[in-house]
Amino acid sequence: MAVTLRDVASLAGVSVKTVSNVVNGYAFVKADNRRRVEEALAATGYRPNVGARNLRRGRTGFIGLMVPELSVPYFAELTALVITAAQRHDWNVLIEQSQGTRAREQSSLAALGPHLIDGAIVSPEALEADDLRRLGPGVPLVMLGEHAVDFPIDRVAIDNVRAAREAVGHLAAMGRRRIAAIGANPHRGTAALRLAGYRAALADAGLPEDNTLVAPALNYHRRDGAQAMAALLDGPAPPDAVFCFNDLLALGALRTLLAAGLRVPEDVAIVGVDDIEDGRFSTPTLTTVAPDKAQIAGVAVAMLLERINGLDCPPREVTARHTLLVRESTASGA
Repeated sequence: MAVTLRDVASLAGVSVKTVSNVVNGYAFVKADNRRRVEEALAATGYRPNVGARNLRRGRTGFIGLMVPELSVPYFAELTALVITAAQRHDWNVLIEQSQGTRAREQSSLAALGPHLIDGAIVSPEALEADDLRRLGPGVPLVMLGEHAVDFPIDRVAIDNVRAAREAVGHLAAMGRRRIAAIGANPHRGTAALRLAGYRAALADAGLPEDNTLVAPALNYHRRDGAQAMAALLDGPAPPDAVFCFNDLLALGALRTLLAAGLRVPEDVAIVGVDDIEDGRFSTPTLTTVAPDKAQIAGVAVAMLLERINGLDCPPREVTARHTLLVRESTASGA
């Protein structure tokens, strides 16, 4: 039979209310009573009935997570970390895949309504302010990334301008002078910031901007990176280094370079962004900007739960850490 609060209280020699206070994390419990309750909880193996607790609080016990594509390793890894962070607080996660289109993002938000969840973490690419206003005040939200929307909302992101500037600065410091960029896309807020960082790094190094070295990408998959790299190689003066706006683009570009008989990094150096697992096992291994995905997930969940618990304050923005990880694609033998 399931262990009850009464069983724990009897073993600890305290009231049921005291056990409840300890289980629910209330601070005002005498130290001796708290110790006895915690020992009794461990001895009995008590597990709280999260469903019943949420029912009493008028909550579902679920938060939502909306990401563009679960097949993209960055979002798959981030989703796993959000689930882990939520589980530490006894919350479950419902996941919606939006494909990055406004229509799908609208329907995903509608699906993640207050009848199912108590709040949501969203990583949109096309949502507009009106879409968020239609949700009303009943569903707290936290946004991941830099998608521009005129709506008061908590946000967690890395400094993409600085990250791109560091990545391209690393290539310039290697002595590379024709540094290309793969991933320009006017419909992605992140792309605009990374392009700004790329241009700032060229200016830092005294290198001229050359629009023929900026390759667009409709999507951020391996195929897009391979095609963009092929177009750059067919240009009048191919690059000697490439900054790709994510690791999948970089892996596609890497394949095109190797198929063309070029050496990486000797002939062309490559840097990506995201630090997905594939890049740690590619040949050569991929130099990348690594966002602190665990921090992004943990902060986003914490901020959302604060809103669910009634925190009322102006919208907050948290800039997560990032690190440039130098591997073989820019430093042979690294």
